[in-house]
Amino acid sequence: MASASPPVASTQPTLPSGPAVFKTVPYAFILPEILCGTWVWILISATSVSFPLLQGWVMYVSLSSCLISLLLLISYLFGFHKNSENWKVLDSLYHGATAILYMSAAVLQANATIRSELGPNSPLYYQLNSAASFFAFITTFLYILHAFSIYYQ
Repeated sequence: MASASPPVASTQPTLPSGPAVFKTVPYAFILPEILCGTWVWILISATSVSFPLLQGWVMYVSLSSCLISLLLLISYLFGFHKNSENWKVLDSLYHGATAILYMSAAVLQANATIRSELGPNSPLYYQLNSAASFFAFITTFLYILHAFSIYYQ
């Protein structure tokens, strides 16, 4: 008489799909990353980009990161990952690299904020640049949290 062994439960955590993405810790950061990054882009655009070399890089980083994060969010929502372990590596590498890029952009935006303090449209542009700097550092923090929280699941 052959004994049937009970099925072995998988110890590998599954990647979320659908609405569960918004309830799982590292992946729940994607939507705030997109929203804060969008605010960075909108606020800099409102200043008429007084320092094109500095703020051009910030706008490039914020807009491209926003679009790539949106694609990543859509792929998680529709389950394109098929629970592959490679997606965790991709996610971690993307968010780590983007955190570094966003840190450079946030520092450049802070520099643009300091330089806009004495500009011709000083009060308005200074306030918009200050808000953009704030959101750039918040977005950097969110990307860092996302990149490192994948390892602590």
